Formats: sequence, C-alpha cells, structure tokens
Amino acid sequence: MLLVSSCRMFNRDQEDIPKADVSELQIVDSEFSDYSKEHGMRKAFLEFIDDDGVMMKDNALPFKGAKAIDLIASMNDSTVQLTWEPQGGDIAASGELGYTYGIYELKDTSNNVQRGTYVTIWKKQVDGKWKFVLDSGNQGLGEMAQ
Repeated sequence: MLLVSSCRMFNRDQEDIPKADVSELQIVDSEFSDYSKEHGMRKAFLEFIDDDGVMMKDNALPFKGAKAIDLIASMNDSTVQLTWEPQGGDIAASGELGYTYGIYELKDTSNNVQRGTYVTIWKKQVDGKWKFVLDSGNQGLGEMAQ
C-alpha cells in the first residue's frame, strides 16, 4: 500500500502542473527578430544562443556550443537582413524548454528576398531569460509568405 501511494505522488497529472504561457516565448522570439533587424543577424544570434546551442547549416553536420558560436561570429551579415515572425509554439509542462516556429525573410542589399520556415528550440536560463538551444530553417516559400 505504501509503495502504491508513493508512486501516485510522483505520477502527478499534467493538469496539476501550471502551464507556462507560450506567448512569453513568442515575444522573446519576436524580440530576437527585432534585435536582428536593428543590430544585424550575427549580433542577434550571438546574443540569444545558449552556451551549448546548436546551429544547422546546409551540407554540414550540426555545430554545437563553441563551434556554433564561432560559426556565428564568422558570419558576414553586412549584405543581408534576416527577420522572422513566430506563428506558433509550445512550452513543456516543466516550463524549462519550448519551441517556436514561423516564417523568415532574408533580404539582400539588392532587395532580393528569400522566404522560408524555421523552428527554434528554447531553454530557460537560471536567470529566467530564454536562449535558443537549436535553430534551423528551410527555404522555399517564395511569394507564398506574403
């Protein structure tokens, strides 16, 4: 009887755990995009990446942690502007991890525009701020994103 009662204590219903508000995470994602628009893609990614964050790049294995930060630091963003808009997401019941997804737009100095979709996985830091632990996107929306 004691064993059954103990197991029930550790097997709480998801309804007992307060659900984090996903709009908080979407606001952070929008602030990340705003930072990219104001300060450049490189600075924005350096500001919002977790120390163990992972970046995905076409035709390459994932870059993690220091390698991801080095990759971002080496980016030349002087000829492009990257912005995006979250369309949805969710936060784990624990409130420590979440994701956002949406549509991005990459514009160059000649006003050529590339649109695609993205997903960003976020981790809440000890200080309460959200940093991304994985960022990935794909191309191909063309004019559909307007």
